[in-house]
Amino acid sequence: MSEVVDLDSRRVVLVTGASRGIGAETARALGADGDHVIINYREKLKRAQAIADSIAQAGGTASVAGADLSDEVAANRLITEVATEFGRVDVLVLNASGGLELGAEPDYPMKINRDAQLRLVKLALPLMPSGSRIVFVTSHQAHFHGRKPVPAEYAPIAESKRAGEDALRKMIPQLSDHGVELIVVSGDMIDGTIIVRLLERRNSDAVEARRDQGPLPTVEGFARAVADATRSNDATGHTVYIGGLDYLSMPTP
Repeated sequence: MSEVVDLDSRRVVLVTGASRGIGAETARALGADGDHVIINYREKLKRAQAIADSIAQAGGTASVAGADLSDEVAANRLITEVATEFGRVDVLVLNASGGLELGAEPDYPMKINRDAQLRLVKLALPLMPSGSRIVFVTSHQAHFHGRKPVPAEYAPIAESKRAGEDALRKMIPQLSDHGVELIVVSGDMIDGTIIVRLLERRNSDAVEARRDQGPLPTVEGFARAVADATRSNDATGHTVYIGGLDYLSMPTP
């Protein structure tokens, strides 16, 4: 995974889906904050290594760890490697998601956005000391699923990510028994992400409708909010909202 680093003064933070976009920027922010960041990627080793190198060049420490989290064997291997090398996970940032990939099976959104999230938390929990934190990254379209229409192309993601959030929230009593907190960070469509780019190709009106409500959050701004959520004083179960004021006028789910 990487060369051994002195972790006495650093938190060990595993960020899933961190080779690009929000995950990559979150990893950079956490590295700048002094954490040792484990950059999980599915396929793009060179891209993940470039993120790790940029963190090191800025004075931080990082390592890379490949795993397709929808694959149970790969997820188990990932956590085994983390346990062997670091012995603990102080923060788990659940950023990886999917569902718009061409050729994906109909059940893939639930596999990656619900089942994989829940499995990874259960695998990582024995490595998480009291005082650790899990941050689940989601979208307003998913967090408020069933309360406001979503683009048809995004519906499988919205439904499955909401299912993933619900499953994790049901684990809060178990997490609390271990001294582990769960924080959710929800954002409006994030300008520059792959999801928004794909939606612009398939349903540009849906993206423009969100822009009409106000400027969309940037990748950098949203990533900073995710990084901040790993250290905030918020109680377990709290949701941090970024952008989308029209959503925030609705009753909290």
